[in-house]
Amino acid sequence: MLMSYEESLKILHSHIKTYEKIEKIAITECLGRILANDIKADKNQPEFLTSAMDGYAIKFEDQEKPLKILGITPAGKMPEFKVLNGTCVKTFTGSLMSEGSDTLVPIENIRIENNTLYIEKKVSKGFAVREIGENYKKDEILLKKGTKLNYSEIALLAELGFFHISVFIKPIVGILSSGSEIKDLGEALENPAQIRSSNHIAIANLAKKLNCDTRVFPLLKDDEKATFSTLKSALQSCDILVTTGGVSMGDFDFLKKAIQEYELIINKANIKPGRHIKIAKANEKFIIALPGFPYSAMVMFNLYAREILNAWLLQPKDYICKAFLQGSYKKKTPYLEFIACNVEFKNGRILANLEGKKEGSSAIINNLNNKAALMIAPKECEVLENESLVDIVFMP
Repeated sequence: MLMSYEESLKILHSHIKTYEKIEKIAITECLGRILANDIKADKNQPEFLTSAMDGYAIKFEDQEKPLKILGITPAGKMPEFKVLNGTCVKTFTGSLMSEGSDTLVPIENIRIENNTLYIEKKVSKGFAVREIGENYKKDEILLKKGTKLNYSEIALLAELGFFHISVFIKPIVGILSSGSEIKDLGEALENPAQIRSSNHIAIANLAKKLNCDTRVFPLLKDDEKATFSTLKSALQSCDILVTTGGVSMGDFDFLKKAIQEYELIINKANIKPGRHIKIAKANEKFIIALPGFPYSAMVMFNLYAREILNAWLLQPKDYICKAFLQGSYKKKTPYLEFIACNVEFKNGRILANLEGKKEGSSAIINNLNNKAALMIAPKECEVLENESLVDIVFMP
Protein backbone atom coordinates (compact mmCIF):
# COMPACT_ATOMS: atom_id res chain seq x y z
CA MET A 1 0.00 0.00 0.00
CA LEU A 2 1.35 3.41 -0.99
CA MET A 3 2.07 5.86 1.81
CA SER A 4 0.15 9.12 1.81
CA TYR A 5 1.76 12.43 0.86
CA GLU A 6 1.38 13.66 4.45
CA GLU A 7 3.04 10.53 5.81
CA SER A 8 5.91 10.86 3.35
CA LEU A 9 6.53 14.46 4.44
CA LYS A 10 6.50 13.42 8.09
CA ILE A 11 9.10 10.74 7.38
CA LEU A 12 11.19 13.16 5.34
CA HIS A 13 11.24 15.80 8.09
CA SER A 14 12.22 13.22 10.70
CA HIS A 15 15.48 12.74 8.77
CA ILE A 16 16.33 16.42 8.22
CA LYS A 17 19.12 17.60 10.53
CA THR A 18 20.03 21.20 11.32
CA TYR A 19 21.99 22.81 8.52
CA GLU A 20 25.16 24.36 9.93
CA LYS A 21 27.19 25.41 6.89
CA ILE A 22 27.92 29.11 7.35
CA GLU A 23 30.20 31.67 5.71
CA LYS A 24 30.93 35.39 6.10
CA ILE A 25 30.48 37.65 3.11
CA ALA A 26 30.44 41.41 2.51
CA ILE A 27 27.02 43.06 2.68
CA THR A 28 27.66 44.39 -0.81
CA GLU A 29 27.45 40.78 -2.01
CA CYS A 30 24.62 39.41 0.14
CA LEU A 31 21.49 40.24 -1.87
CA GLY A 32 19.18 37.23 -1.71
CA ARG A 33 21.31 35.35 0.82
CA ILE A 34 19.94 33.84 4.04
CA LEU A 35 21.02 35.17 7.46
CA ALA A 36 22.64 32.57 9.69
CA ASN A 37 22.13 34.43 12.98
CA ASP A 38 19.89 37.01 14.63
CA ILE A 39 20.86 40.67 14.23
CA LYS A 40 20.34 42.87 17.31
CA ALA A 41 20.56 46.63 17.72
CA ASP A 42 23.63 47.62 19.72
CA LYS A 43 22.12 51.01 20.60
CA ASN A 44 18.97 53.10 20.26
CA GLN A 45 18.38 54.67 16.87
CA PRO A 46 18.24 57.59 17.00
CA GLU A 47 20.27 57.92 20.19
CA PHE A 48 19.09 61.50 20.79
CA LEU A 49 16.03 63.56 19.95
CA THR A 50 16.43 64.42 16.28
CA SER A 51 14.83 66.91 13.94
CA ALA A 52 12.60 65.55 11.16
CA MET A 53 12.37 68.91 9.33
CA ASP A 54 14.16 72.19 8.77
CA GLY A 55 13.09 74.70 11.41
CA TYR A 56 13.81 75.97 14.90
CA ALA A 57 14.19 73.97 18.11
CA ILE A 58 12.15 75.56 20.92
CA LYS A 59 10.48 74.87 24.22
CA PHE A 60 6.84 74.06 23.51
CA GLU A 61 5.51 76.58 26.04
CA ASP A 62 7.41 79.46 24.37
CA GLN A 63 5.32 79.68 21.20
CA GLU A 64 3.60 82.94 22.26
CA LYS A 65 6.92 84.74 22.86
CA PRO A 66 9.54 86.37 20.67
CA LEU A 67 12.55 84.03 20.76
CA LYS A 68 16.19 84.96 20.50
CA ILE A 69 18.07 82.87 17.92
CA LEU A 70 21.17 81.47 19.61
CA GLY A 71 22.74 79.96 16.49
CA ILE A 72 22.48 76.88 14.27
CA THR A 73 22.96 73.11 14.60
CA PRO A 74 23.93 71.57 11.23
CA ALA A 75 23.30 67.87 10.60
CA GLY A 76 26.27 65.79 11.73
CA LYS A 77 27.37 68.26 14.41
CA MET A 78 26.79 68.06 18.13
CA PRO A 79 24.57 70.92 19.40
CA GLU A 80 26.52 73.84 20.88
CA PHE A 81 23.62 75.63 22.51
CA LYS A 82 21.20 74.95 25.35
CA VAL A 83 17.67 76.17 24.75
CA LEU A 84 16.36 78.18 27.69
CA ASN A 85 13.04 79.99 27.91
CA GLY A 86 12.93 82.77 25.35
CA THR A 87 15.53 81.23 23.04
CA CYS A 88 15.70 78.89 20.05
CA VAL A 89 18.23 77.26 17.73
CA LYS A 90 18.02 76.94 13.95
CA THR A 91 17.98 73.20 13.26
CA PHE A 92 18.06 71.17 10.02
CA THR A 93 16.60 67.84 8.96
CA GLY A 94 18.60 65.10 10.69
CA SER A 95 20.19 67.48 13.20
CA LEU A 96 20.17 66.64 16.89
CA MET A 97 17.78 68.73 18.97
CA SER A 98 19.50 71.12 21.31
CA GLU A 99 19.40 70.41 25.03
CA GLY A 100 16.30 71.93 26.60
CA SER A 101 14.20 71.90 23.41
CA ASP A 102 11.26 69.57 22.85
CA THR A 103 9.53 70.87 19.72
CA LEU A 104 10.50 71.95 16.21
CA VAL A 105 8.72 74.82 14.48
CA PRO A 106 9.09 74.53 10.68
CA ILE A 107 10.50 77.42 8.69
CA GLU A 108 7.18 78.09 6.94
CA ASN A 109 5.52 78.83 10.31
CA ILE A 110 7.79 81.68 11.38
CA ARG A 111 9.15 85.12 10.54
CA ILE A 112 12.42 86.66 11.67
CA GLU A 113 13.23 90.24 12.57
CA ASN A 114 16.55 91.39 14.02
CA ASN A 115 17.66 87.89 14.98
CA THR A 116 14.36 87.35 16.79
CA LEU A 117 11.95 84.56 15.93
CA TYR A 118 8.19 85.12 15.84
CA ILE A 119 5.92 82.07 15.54
CA GLU A 120 2.94 82.79 13.30
CA LYS A 121 1.48 79.29 13.28
CA LYS A 122 1.70 77.10 16.36
CA VAL A 123 2.48 73.39 16.38
CA SER A 124 1.79 70.55 18.79
CA LYS A 125 4.28 69.53 21.43
CA GLY A 126 7.01 67.34 20.00
CA PHE A 127 6.20 68.33 16.44
CA ALA A 128 8.77 67.11 13.85
CA VAL A 129 10.95 65.59 16.57
CA ARG A 130 12.07 61.99 16.20
CA GLU A 131 11.99 60.22 19.54
CA ILE A 132 14.93 58.29 20.97
CA GLY A 133 14.70 54.72 19.65
CA GLU A 134 12.08 55.59 17.01
CA ASN A 135 13.77 53.25 14.51
CA TYR A 136 14.68 50.58 17.04
CA LYS A 137 15.65 50.09 20.67
CA LYS A 138 18.92 48.76 22.03
CA ASP A 139 18.96 44.91 22.04
CA GLU A 140 15.87 44.70 19.81
CA ILE A 141 16.09 41.80 17.32
CA LEU A 142 15.90 43.53 13.98
CA LEU A 143 16.54 40.62 11.61
CA LYS A 144 15.91 37.01 12.54
CA LYS A 145 18.04 34.05 11.58
CA GLY A 146 16.65 32.75 8.30
CA THR A 147 15.81 36.20 6.89
CA LYS A 148 16.29 36.42 3.14
CA LEU A 149 18.20 39.64 2.58
CA ASN A 150 16.62 42.18 0.26
CA TYR A 151 17.57 45.81 -0.39
CA SER A 152 15.91 47.14 2.79
CA GLU A 153 17.49 44.55 5.10
CA ILE A 154 20.91 45.25 3.56
CA ALA A 155 20.42 49.00 4.06
CA LEU A 156 19.65 48.30 7.72
CA LEU A 157 22.84 46.24 8.06
CA ALA A 158 24.79 49.15 6.61
CA GLU A 159 23.17 51.55 9.09
CA LEU A 160 24.12 49.19 11.92
CA GLY A 161 27.74 49.33 10.82
CA PHE A 162 28.12 45.79 9.46
CA PHE A 163 30.49 45.12 6.61
CA HIS A 164 30.68 41.32 6.77
CA ILE A 165 27.70 39.20 7.72
CA SER A 166 27.19 35.48 8.45
CA VAL A 167 24.96 33.70 5.94
CA PHE A 168 24.16 30.10 5.17
CA ILE A 169 26.36 28.60 2.50
CA LYS A 170 24.16 27.82 -0.46
CA PRO A 171 23.33 24.11 -0.43
CA ILE A 172 24.65 22.32 -3.49
CA VAL A 173 22.03 20.48 -5.52
CA GLY A 174 23.41 17.96 -7.99
CA ILE A 175 21.30 16.98 -10.99
CA LEU A 176 21.76 13.64 -12.75
CA SER A 177 19.33 12.90 -15.58
CA SER A 178 19.27 9.39 -16.97
CA GLY A 179 17.99 7.57 -20.02
CA SER A 180 19.56 6.34 -23.25
CA GLU A 181 16.80 8.08 -25.19
CA ILE A 182 17.74 11.61 -24.05
CA LYS A 183 20.24 13.93 -25.71
CA ASP A 184 22.00 16.94 -24.19
CA LEU A 185 21.97 20.53 -25.40
CA GLY A 186 23.56 20.83 -28.83
CA GLU A 187 23.39 17.13 -29.61
CA ALA A 188 21.53 16.03 -32.70
CA LEU A 189 18.60 13.64 -32.46
CA GLU A 190 19.49 10.51 -34.39
CA ASN A 191 15.95 9.18 -34.71
CA PRO A 192 12.36 10.06 -33.66
CA ALA A 193 12.62 7.84 -30.58
CA GLN A 194 15.15 10.22 -29.00
CA ILE A 195 14.32 13.44 -27.15
CA ARG A 196 16.28 16.39 -25.81
CA SER A 197 16.75 16.44 -22.05
CA SER A 198 15.05 19.31 -20.25
CA ASN A 199 14.95 17.94 -16.71
CA HIS A 200 18.53 18.89 -15.83
CA ILE A 201 17.85 22.45 -17.02
CA ALA A 202 14.53 22.75 -15.16
CA ILE A 203 15.77 21.30 -11.86
CA ALA A 204 18.94 23.42 -11.89
CA ASN A 205 16.92 26.60 -12.32
CA LEU A 206 14.38 25.61 -9.67
CA ALA A 207 17.26 24.97 -7.26
CA LYS A 208 18.84 28.35 -8.00
CA LYS A 209 15.54 30.07 -7.27
CA LEU A 210 15.58 28.36 -3.87
CA ASN A 211 18.99 29.82 -2.98
CA CYS A 212 21.14 26.87 -4.02
CA ASP A 213 24.21 26.31 -6.11
CA THR A 214 24.02 23.49 -8.63
CA ARG A 215 26.18 20.77 -10.16
CA VAL A 216 24.79 19.43 -13.43
CA PHE A 217 26.35 16.07 -14.26
CA PRO A 218 26.64 14.52 -17.73
CA LEU A 219 23.58 12.62 -18.89
CA LEU A 220 23.58 9.02 -17.71
CA LYS A 221 22.87 6.21 -20.18
CA ASP A 222 20.92 3.10 -19.19
CA ASP A 223 23.84 1.05 -17.97
CA GLU A 224 23.63 -0.74 -14.63
CA LYS A 225 27.32 -0.61 -13.71
CA ALA A 226 27.68 3.03 -14.76
CA THR A 227 24.54 3.96 -12.81
CA PHE A 228 25.92 2.59 -9.53
CA SER A 229 29.35 4.21 -9.92
CA THR A 230 28.05 7.55 -11.20
CA LEU A 231 25.55 7.85 -8.36
CA LYS A 232 28.29 7.29 -5.78
CA SER A 233 30.68 9.72 -7.45
CA ALA A 234 28.11 12.49 -7.97
CA LEU A 235 26.94 12.33 -4.37
CA GLN A 236 30.38 13.32 -3.10
CA SER A 237 30.12 16.89 -4.43
CA CYS A 238 26.60 17.89 -3.40
CA ASP A 239 24.23 18.10 -0.43
CA ILE A 240 21.21 16.86 -2.36
CA LEU A 241 21.51 14.69 -5.44
CA VAL A 242 18.42 14.81 -7.66
CA THR A 243 18.10 12.13 -10.31
CA THR A 244 15.46 12.00 -13.03
CA GLY A 245 14.32 8.88 -14.83
CA GLY A 246 14.98 5.25 -14.08
CA VAL A 247 12.66 4.82 -11.07
CA SER A 248 9.61 3.19 -12.65
CA MET A 249 9.02 -0.45 -13.62
CA GLY A 250 11.01 -0.70 -16.86
CA ASP A 251 13.75 -3.22 -17.61
CA PHE A 252 16.30 -0.40 -17.88
CA ASP A 253 15.28 1.53 -14.76
CA PHE A 254 18.54 0.95 -12.91
CA LEU A 255 18.38 3.99 -10.63
CA LYS A 256 15.66 2.42 -8.48
CA LYS A 257 18.07 -0.44 -7.84
CA ALA A 258 21.14 1.75 -7.26
CA ILE A 259 19.40 3.97 -4.73
CA GLN A 260 18.66 0.96 -2.54
CA GLU A 261 22.37 0.82 -1.72
CA TYR A 262 21.60 3.76 0.61
CA GLU A 263 19.09 4.29 3.43
CA LEU A 264 15.81 4.31 1.54
CA ILE A 265 13.32 6.38 3.55
CA ILE A 266 10.56 6.96 1.01
CA ASN A 267 9.61 4.40 -1.62
CA LYS A 268 6.62 5.65 -3.64
CA ALA A 269 3.75 7.84 -2.45
CA ASN A 270 0.03 8.01 -3.13
CA ILE A 271 0.24 11.05 -5.40
CA LYS A 272 -0.08 12.06 -9.04
CA PRO A 273 2.23 12.86 -10.71
CA GLY A 274 5.34 11.13 -9.39
CA ARG A 275 4.11 8.25 -7.28
CA HIS A 276 7.31 6.29 -8.06
CA ILE A 277 9.45 8.85 -6.19
CA LYS A 278 12.25 7.46 -4.02
CA ILE A 279 14.23 9.35 -1.38
CA ALA A 280 17.31 7.97 0.35
CA LYS A 281 19.78 9.22 2.95
CA ALA A 282 23.56 8.99 2.65
CA ASN A 283 24.72 10.23 6.07
CA GLU A 284 23.56 13.90 6.08
CA LYS A 285 22.95 13.97 2.33
CA PHE A 286 19.78 13.19 0.41
CA ILE A 287 19.20 11.40 -2.87
CA ILE A 288 15.89 12.28 -4.48
CA ALA A 289 15.04 10.02 -7.41
CA LEU A 290 12.35 11.64 -9.57
CA PRO A 291 10.42 10.33 -12.57
CA GLY A 292 11.69 11.16 -16.04
CA PHE A 293 8.66 13.07 -17.35
CA PRO A 294 9.48 16.83 -17.12
CA TYR A 295 6.21 17.99 -15.57
CA SER A 296 6.38 15.23 -12.97
CA ALA A 297 10.04 15.95 -12.16
CA MET A 298 9.43 19.68 -11.63
CA VAL A 299 6.34 19.14 -9.51
CA MET A 300 8.03 16.54 -7.32
CA PHE A 301 11.13 18.68 -6.83
CA ASN A 302 8.85 21.45 -5.58
CA LEU A 303 7.00 19.10 -3.22
CA TYR A 304 10.00 17.29 -1.70
CA ALA A 305 13.37 18.94 -2.34
CA ARG A 306 11.85 22.29 -1.41
CA GLU A 307 10.82 20.85 1.96
CA ILE A 308 14.44 19.93 2.74
CA LEU A 309 15.85 23.25 1.54
CA ASN A 310 13.28 25.30 3.44
CA ALA A 311 14.02 23.37 6.62
CA TRP A 312 17.77 23.84 6.20
CA LEU A 313 17.53 27.55 5.39
CA LEU A 314 14.69 28.30 7.85
CA GLN A 315 12.33 29.53 5.16
CA PRO A 316 8.58 29.76 5.83
CA LYS A 317 6.17 27.53 3.97
CA ASP A 318 4.32 30.57 2.69
CA TYR A 319 3.68 29.37 -0.83
CA ILE A 320 0.39 27.57 -0.09
CA CYS A 321 -2.98 29.34 -0.07
CA LYS A 322 -6.67 28.84 -0.73
CA ALA A 323 -8.35 29.78 -4.01
CA PHE A 324 -11.80 29.51 -5.57
CA LEU A 325 -11.88 27.19 -8.58
CA GLN A 326 -13.44 28.71 -11.68
CA GLY A 327 -15.03 25.83 -13.56
CA SER A 328 -15.00 22.21 -12.49
CA TYR A 329 -12.36 19.48 -12.49
CA LYS A 330 -12.93 15.73 -12.73
CA LYS A 331 -10.11 13.64 -11.30
CA LYS A 332 -8.37 11.12 -13.53
CA THR A 333 -6.90 8.89 -10.80
CA PRO A 334 -7.62 7.68 -7.24
CA TYR A 335 -4.47 9.47 -6.00
CA LEU A 336 -3.86 12.89 -4.43
CA GLU A 337 -3.43 14.99 -7.57
CA PHE A 338 -1.36 18.13 -8.22
CA ILE A 339 -2.73 19.88 -11.30
CA ALA A 340 -1.13 22.83 -13.09
CA CYS A 341 -3.43 25.84 -12.92
CA ASN A 342 -3.57 29.57 -13.45
CA VAL A 343 -4.03 31.91 -10.49
CA GLU A 344 -5.41 35.44 -10.55
CA PHE A 345 -6.50 38.03 -8.00
CA LYS A 346 -9.86 39.56 -8.81
CA ASN A 347 -12.33 41.58 -6.72
CA GLY A 348 -10.51 40.71 -3.50
CA ARG A 349 -10.53 36.96 -4.20
CA ILE A 350 -7.87 34.47 -5.26
CA LEU A 351 -9.14 32.49 -8.25
CA ALA A 352 -7.80 29.34 -9.90
CA ASN A 353 -8.65 28.09 -13.37
CA LEU A 354 -7.42 25.50 -15.88
CA GLU A 355 -7.67 27.63 -19.02
CA GLY A 356 -5.07 26.63 -21.59
CA LYS A 357 -3.84 23.64 -19.58
CA LYS A 358 -3.61 20.49 -21.67
CA GLU A 359 -4.80 17.10 -20.53
CA GLY A 360 -2.56 14.09 -20.97
CA SER A 361 0.58 12.58 -19.50
CA SER A 362 3.12 14.09 -17.12
CA ALA A 363 5.34 14.90 -20.10
CA ILE A 364 3.52 18.18 -20.89
CA ILE A 365 6.22 20.59 -19.77
CA ASN A 366 4.41 23.72 -21.06
CA ASN A 367 1.58 23.26 -18.54
CA LEU A 368 3.85 24.98 -16.03
CA ASN A 369 4.43 28.04 -18.23
CA ASN A 370 3.20 31.54 -17.35
CA LYS A 371 3.83 31.27 -13.59
CA ALA A 372 1.51 28.30 -13.20
CA ALA A 373 0.69 27.02 -9.71
CA LEU A 374 -0.43 23.58 -8.55
CA MET A 375 -4.02 22.89 -7.54
CA ILE A 376 -4.49 20.03 -5.09
CA ALA A 377 -7.31 17.57 -5.71
CA PRO A 378 -7.79 15.42 -2.56
CA LYS A 379 -7.50 11.64 -2.82
CA GLU A 380 -11.06 10.99 -1.65
CA CYS A 381 -12.62 13.53 -4.01
CA GLU A 382 -13.82 12.62 -7.52
CA VAL A 383 -14.97 16.04 -8.77
CA LEU A 384 -14.05 19.58 -7.77
CA GLU A 385 -17.10 21.73 -8.48
CA ASN A 386 -17.18 25.31 -9.71
CA GLU A 387 -16.38 27.76 -6.86
CA SER A 388 -14.85 24.97 -4.76
CA LEU A 389 -12.28 26.23 -2.26
CA VAL A 390 -9.05 24.49 -3.21
CA ASP A 391 -5.46 24.46 -1.95
CA ILE A 392 -2.92 26.08 -4.24
CA VAL A 393 0.85 25.49 -4.16
CA PHE A 394 2.94 28.15 -5.85
CA MET A 395 6.10 27.11 -7.69
CA PRO A 396 9.34 29.02 -6.86
